Amino acid sequence: MGKTLAEKILSNKSGVDAVAGDIVIANVDLAFMQDTTGPLTVNQFYEAGFSKIAATTKSAVFLDHAAPSPNSNLSNDHLTLRGFTDDTGTILSEVGDGVCHQIVAESLAKPGDLIVGADSHTVTAGGLGTFACGMGSTDVAVALSLGKSWFRVPESIKVSINGEFPLGVHAKDVILYLIGLIGADGATYRALEFGGNTIPPLSISSRLTIANMAVEAGAKAGLFPADELTLEYISRRGDEQQYQTLYPDNDAIYEQVIEIDLSELEPTISRPHTVDNTVPINEIVGTNIHQVVIGTCTNGRLEDLEVVASILHGKKQHPKTRLIVAPASRGILLAAIEKGYIQTFIEAGASILPPGCGPCLGMHQGVLADGENCLSTANRNFKGRMGNPNAFIYLGSPASAAVAAVTGEITDPREFL
Repeated sequence: MGKTLAEKILSNKSGVDAVAGDIVIANVDLAFMQDTTGPLTVNQFYEAGFSKIAATTKSAVFLDHAAPSPNSNLSNDHLTLRGFTDDTGTILSEVGDGVCHQIVAESLAKPGDLIVGADSHTVTAGGLGTFACGMGSTDVAVALSLGKSWFRVPESIKVSINGEFPLGVHAKDVILYLIGLIGADGATYRALEFGGNTIPPLSISSRLTIANMAVEAGAKAGLFPADELTLEYISRRGDEQQYQTLYPDNDAIYEQVIEIDLSELEPTISRPHTVDNTVPINEIVGTNIHQVVIGTCTNGRLEDLEVVASILHGKKQHPKTRLIVAPASRGILLAAIEKGYIQTFIEAGASILPPGCGPCLGMHQGVLADGENCLSTANRNFKGRMGNPNAFIYLGSPASAAVAAVTGEITDPREFL
């Protein structure tokens, strides 16, 4: 019987013939935490009597959500996490290095890996052909010490994406459309597996964007095949090991197959206060936008900043709209400076934040006022997500966000392209 990508990876990591519905104990390649979930993970690690990281598991701590720290309590949390990395030899990603999920993709994830993180958007690494999922802090603490964890092998939903992107439509529009189609619980504890003739030429950046938001449909993981483009990406980061392509079997069994024809897609917006509350952008053009946020683990990559820079070049942000840009990693920031994107953003009136999560979780660096509307390239728009339950968050692509920053309202980006 053929296997899905989820079944293949979990079979390999558990050493058994794993099929959907099975419970397996599988070896974990990478376990990580960030600075909001990390302190609890560390506490659970020590309370369980653990003292060492499993020799077979790579571990990492990321200081990215409160970066730089906005108060003494969070600074003390950072101190705790730095101490943990000193004690255990865990990789430490410091303030300003960038968002955990981006750095995992840049330097740690490999095709066929099994990755767990104390953060729901750990699924991002699925864009590189890994089985990556978020877990609770206690589960991650156990995985760190034992080097393994238990998994229920998820049923898989195949999402077949075909055709070429129309003008003004991007990967973010695809995943928003899918979430709107199946709902926020449409893939609960399923693996979303992406295929179709659009995938081979689809950039790694776009794959990471789509995988990142699989969890917003309830998915345990979002997986892309590890193809030649994936291996080329891995080789560019200087990894000398040899990796193999990884595809699902032709006769793999899927619970459901969803077909997406890109020619039928339009720029898509997610309205407050749920991610699956989506509409084509033309249904809400004219909605006033007080703040635009470009960045986060969903759309803070160089390819995203290139789109934004092409729209903002020679223009100014609307006088009643604030523009915030947060590159997803230090490497992306440096590349954006070299290419002149950062200068374009500054000349347009943008505030440039250090690499990190920025305003996404509402901790600092862009908390909204009562009644304000924000158009963000982030992945969540829950009530209060950006620090104020009396504000409203819309989600869209970098193109849609950039255009709104200029016009001061939701505008179809195709008018600018």
